[in-house]
Amino acid sequence: MPTTPYVTAMTALTALETHLLTLGRVLLGYSGGVDSALLAVIARRVLGRERFLAVIGRSDSYPEAQYANARDLARQFDLPLLELTTEELQDPSYRANPVNRCYFCKRELWSTLGEVAARRGFDTVIDGTNADDLTEHRPGHQAALERAVRSPLVELGWTKAMVREAARELGIPTWDAPASPCLSSRIRYGLEVTPARLRQVESAEAILRGLGITGDLRVRHRGDHASIEVSPAMQDRVSGHWREIETRLIALGFERVELDPRGYRRGGLLSELPVLRA
Repeated sequence: MPTTPYVTAMTALTALETHLLTLGRVLLGYSGGVDSALLAVIARRVLGRERFLAVIGRSDSYPEAQYANARDLARQFDLPLLELTTEELQDPSYRANPVNRCYFCKRELWSTLGEVAARRGFDTVIDGTNADDLTEHRPGHQAALERAVRSPLVELGWTKAMVREAARELGIPTWDAPASPCLSSRIRYGLEVTPARLRQVESAEAILRGLGITGDLRVRHRGDHASIEVSPAMQDRVSGHWREIETRLIALGFERVELDPRGYRRGGLLSELPVLRA
């Protein structure tokens, strides 16, 4: 009898529960994305409030919409939650926005969370990295390795598709939400990351969402101008609202605005570099 997707998901969930029980008291770097949300819900269920803590690291690069989702999920699933401030924008290496910018961000995050774990007696710090993530440009993963951060989803071979299926089965409302990396990922490499530019990007994307643009969306900050990437299904909607979009984004401080005809591309700024430098 063939294995059904439901049985596969439930079997994988059981294995994840068992694995988490071997990690002692667990502290999770929690963003509210589907990967960390799944881990948070499972860890809360199997470890309880005394042996598990979800921690949000807040900074100007963390989208407010994602923060709101993370908070809503914490309330819905009774997650023990700690919020703290991270200071990656104080690091000149991070602000310079090199190709490995994420390394400096995660170095700050995991150093801060490691201190919390040590003070509060947690045995293991974990993150939501999944197996598919390791096939992409992820310089932040090196910072996690340097600080002995565990990645349970990687350790058990969970793909993004498996995460979404399990999250759907558990009733996590963001199970099919598009990826939402930090706002700094929208700023062209080599262009300094500043709070003002992060606010421009966040406000621009909020404008587009308010006009009914759904699915994958990026407003890329290119210094003097912004380029908009959306899925093919949303191109006509953007074009239909173009005059309003252009006016409102210019009011945010961009000199001009363009709609990228190639549409949304994961890692679009990285693909534009002639040579990938670590």
